[in-house]
Amino acid sequence: MTAPDTPPEKRNFYGRIKGKTLRPAQKRYLDEDLHALRPVGVSLEDNPERQTIDPQTLFADARPLWLEVGFGGGEHLVHQCSLNPNVGIIGCEPYINGVAMLLGKIRTAAVENLRIYPWDVRDLFDVLPDGCLQRAFLLYPDPWPKARHHRRRFVTPDYLDALARVLQPGAIFRVATDIPDYVRQTMEEVPPAGFECLTPAPTDWETPWDDWISTRYEQKALREGRRPHYLTFQRTPTPAR
Repeated sequence: MTAPDTPPEKRNFYGRIKGKTLRPAQKRYLDEDLHALRPVGVSLEDNPERQTIDPQTLFADARPLWLEVGFGGGEHLVHQCSLNPNVGIIGCEPYINGVAMLLGKIRTAAVENLRIYPWDVRDLFDVLPDGCLQRAFLLYPDPWPKARHHRRRFVTPDYLDALARVLQPGAIFRVATDIPDYVRQTMEEVPPAGFECLTPAPTDWETPWDDWISTRYEQKALREGRRPHYLTFQRTPTPAR
C-alpha cells in the first residue's frame, strides 16, 4: 500500500465534531456499544505505523464490504444493513451526535453487519488494501458553500483518489446532494479519479435509487425548497490520475 501523502496527525479536518449536549441515553450508547463496533486497526492509536489491515478481520469472514462516508443520523446505514444482511457496511462519521443517534437506531433495528469509525474516513483509506470495497455512499455531505471552501468538499482529489483505490473495478459510488454547485463539482471531479458516470443527464438525477430511504437531511432540504439530486458512478479499471 502506498503511504498517505499527509500523515494523519498532520491533516486538517474541517467540520463539526459535536453539537447539542448528548442525552443520557445517547451517552450510554456511546459508553456501552461503540467500542465493540469500531474496526480494529484503523485509528492512529492502535495502528500508528499505518499497516494494511486484512478486510476479512472486520467481520471475521469474506463477505462483501460497503462504505458510507458521513452517515449523519444513520437512517440510511441501518436501512442498508437491514436490506443486505450478508454485506458488511462500514460507516465513517466524526460528528459524535450522529454516532450516538446511529447507535440508538442499531439497538432498535438489531442489525449486526456494520462497523463504525467515528472519525476521518481518510484514516480508513490509509489502511485498506486496494480494491476491497464493492460499494460506497456519499449522502448529503457538508456543502461548504463558499467558493474558498470548496477544497474542503469530499469530491476533491484528496478523497476521491483514495476512494477509487479501495473500490474494486465495477464498484458503485452513489452521491446524493441538494446543492446544485456540489453536483457541478461532483460531475467535474469524480470521473477523472477513475469513475464512469451512469447518470450523465440532469433528468437522471431526479430519480432516487430503488432501495433509497429519505434521510433527515433530505427531509430538511425538501422543507426548505431544495431539490435532491441522485448521481451514480461506477469504478472503472483504469488507474486514478
